[in-house]
Amino acid sequence: MIKIALDAMGGDNAPHDVVHGGIEAARSSKDQFKVVFVGDVDRIKEEVGRHFHTQNLPISFQAASQVVSMHEQPSTALKQKPDSSIAVGIQLHADDQVQGFVSAGNTGAVMAKALFGLKRLQGIRRPAIGSMLPTENGTSTLLIDAGANLDSRPEDLFQSAIMGSIYYSRLYDIESPSVGLLSVGREASKGKKLVLRAHALLKNSHLNFIGNIEGNDILHGVCQVTVCDGFTGNIVLKTAESLHPLLKVSIKRLIHRQIFSQIGAALMKPTFDGMRKLFDYQEYGGAPLLGVNGSCIIAHGKSTPRAIRNAILAGYKMIKENVNEHIRREISANEKSQ
Repeated sequence: MIKIALDAMGGDNAPHDVVHGGIEAARSSKDQFKVVFVGDVDRIKEEVGRHFHTQNLPISFQAASQVVSMHEQPSTALKQKPDSSIAVGIQLHADDQVQGFVSAGNTGAVMAKALFGLKRLQGIRRPAIGSMLPTENGTSTLLIDAGANLDSRPEDLFQSAIMGSIYYSRLYDIESPSVGLLSVGREASKGKKLVLRAHALLKNSHLNFIGNIEGNDILHGVCQVTVCDGFTGNIVLKTAESLHPLLKVSIKRLIHRQIFSQIGAALMKPTFDGMRKLFDYQEYGGAPLLGVNGSCIIAHGKSTPRAIRNAILAGYKMIKENVNEHIRREISANEKSQ
């Protein structure tokens, strides 16, 4: 059985929401995977016992005596807290006692520990974070890199495109996802040097590269994989995440102005629920850290139980589809062809 370690102490609402999400995931596992809760075992078991009947559920516990806060410097945290839930969970993965790791904790600490503990996949220069964004046509686009590398080389963007294309392909069973390069214009001649050089690499590759895309193309669903450097990607991600609360507040404000609007809102509730679901990050669970020698999912710090559940399911899908092996083969084949 596949085992996935869950950082039970990571996130703004840990361990309460994280434990709840882990239990929900375990209930839906159908004996295909097991959730290993990592952290303060007494607190975790207390949380579990307070709310759940867990007899016969595929769960277990692993002690970790320290917690990395959301505001700690990753390098300091890793040195001073070797027994943190992040460090212990990733070490379990490195020792092959679990096959995946999920955390809603300190993103920098997760990335740093994953990089040093799991190492990079052969041929990968820099791992990248891939984050799913909704589009107006009802599908999703994978934004990569969403913040792992603030400074990138053209080769990094090219490798991100390969990793993102494979992940999207395995996740949605699409043979050749369309790949777009985020720039200030669709013309191949537009963009900074990084983008121009990355464009040349992508154009001469076997990827389904459609060329440059602009910022307003992302949520239009112009491509299935959106490639950019981590600095740009993180800004795009944070802006996109603000759409859900903005939409929610704006609709409420407009509805409360008129009684007829309130009546109409009641009739339109299923539609509003669908819109909320489309723009809600919780539906996507977490973002894969692609390029490390393991399956690591980074969830939002404010993750609810539903978000944690979906992050675990995303991790399971990544393991089941053997995403890393496909990336390894593709990178190796590309190196040989150069």
